[in-house]
Amino acid sequence: MAERFGGFGTAAGRHAALPRYARRPPRQRLGTAVSLALCTGLAAIGLAAFLSVSAMFGPPAHAGPATGLPAGTAPAADETPVGDDTGADILTQNPLYATGAMAEVECEAPPLDAHDPASMENFLHDITDCLDRAWAEQFAGTGAEFEPPSRIYWYTAGQSPCGNFPTAGTAAFYCQANKGLYLGISDIVDNSNDSTRRETYTFLLSHEYAHHVQGEAGILQYFHHTRAAEDDPAAQDLLTRRSELQANCLGGLFLGAAADSYPVGADEHDAILDDAERRGDYNSGDRTHGSPENGRLWTAHGMDRVDPAACNTWEAREELVD
Repeated sequence: MAERFGGFGTAAGRHAALPRYARRPPRQRLGTAVSLALCTGLAAIGLAAFLSVSAMFGPPAHAGPATGLPAGTAPAADETPVGDDTGADILTQNPLYATGAMAEVECEAPPLDAHDPASMENFLHDITDCLDRAWAEQFAGTGAEFEPPSRIYWYTAGQSPCGNFPTAGTAAFYCQANKGLYLGISDIVDNSNDSTRRETYTFLLSHEYAHHVQGEAGILQYFHHTRAAEDDPAAQDLLTRRSELQANCLGGLFLGAAADSYPVGADEHDAILDDAERRGDYNSGDRTHGSPENGRLWTAHGMDRVDPAACNTWEAREELVD
């Protein structure tokens, strides 16, 4: 459904800290060195980060100050997650992790003029079509159905069940209440430093789409309930970082699966990781999306492994999700 509005220091040491399931031999697309190395020293340039919100809890997670959702926000519908276990195992032993590596995705990136709204909208819809096909096939391995998200690619201000849009620093978000994928046609360009690179917007889109994947797998629901029951703000932020870094990994997974057809060569690969790093939290005292280094790390890990099992951030050591 489309709507228009007129919204892992050494590689060996860090890799050894990963959960056992994530230490499988990597798929050799661009080599393990590029996917495991951490690149530091990028200047903090303060691009707007991703936003993942749900009507199931008050403060949405984003890089700026936490703000509550507007009064009267509709609750998300009660849904049955993938699998029968609705306890913590839904995070750590989710059936999605047992589906194996994502099949190679045929998804050739269309031309893009980032400053032409019609070109941007067509681009987003074409890439979302690829995401729909790829994740529907992946979920088939769980034996459960997969419902694609609704698409709301906005041109002017509007309202969602998760609140009004746009808000300061927010160019894209996922609203679980209506399974809505919200992106601002012009806002994502403004908040991406006017980038003209197609892979920048594909990564942003694939990250937000990954929150829908979490929702379909039952992960998002359990995360929201667990976070809402947590009184310690630091513990809440840790949970949020695990969720956001998993979205980085799952977004990178899709890009890794589409690397041959898109294509994602060495230049595009580096640009994606640079973008993931720029969108990290540079303020060590207020981290909801993870450090720049860990944003890059989990994105690279997903691109290299191309396997949802490698994206289980819920059991990763805290230094990998700080």
